[in-house]
Amino acid sequence: MTQLSVNINKIATLRNARGENRPNLLETALDCERFGAQGITVHPRPDERHITRADVLTLRPMLHTEFNIEGYPSPEFIELVLRVKPEQVTLVPDAPDAITSSAGWNVNANMEFLTEVVDKLRDAGIRSSIFVDADPEQVIAAAKCGADRVELYTKPYADMFPSNPDAAVEPYVEASRQAKRCGLGCNAGHDLNLDNLAFFAQRVPHLSEVSIGHALICDALYLGLEETIKRYRAALK
Repeated sequence: MTQLSVNINKIATLRNARGENRPNLLETALDCERFGAQGITVHPRPDERHITRADVLTLRPMLHTEFNIEGYPSPEFIELVLRVKPEQVTLVPDAPDAITSSAGWNVNANMEFLTEVVDKLRDAGIRSSIFVDADPEQVIAAAKCGADRVELYTKPYADMFPSNPDAAVEPYVEASRQAKRCGLGCNAGHDLNLDNLAFFAQRVPHLSEVSIGHALICDALYLGLEETIKRYRAALK
């Protein structure tokens, strides 16, 4: 079954709004695990507007499931993940001031840079995933870099899903099949929610993991965190 990794950035955003420690990020992460999440994702940004460097260091020894750290591979980010050694690092091409991810890597144009980063992660025993659009050529390029997985950027799917779900999902089906042919694992994330997740998971083969934050936390405001995670897990079955 596809694994659910809960991105807790929005919990940190809410906490930071008051400058205190409510909600408690660590307690929330542990609750997510207790309620059935199979991983925890964080995306520390240089301005620390949500997840901070201290959060990453605090979470690492306390989590019981997979820890996935997303980010642009700046020297500071690489230093942090090599120190923390999460199970997975997802490399994203975001500018420092980006609100959220808006596209995957042009892997061919950044082949030398990404290969060097992936090599460092492998030497440290960390699984690498490269964030890409649902383009088989980008998947092939990620394999050439030596990455272990790709994460498919799913906003285009989410945008098209209400009007034409079959057309929306088709590029992801092919990209996932290409990943399998290249020996890569396949993750996915961005704007997946309770409306579109089950269809995506049913149609996309070889899907190892989805990382979901914003929509899941929004649902939890109405449903509660435990019930929300239960429903997302059910959508992945």
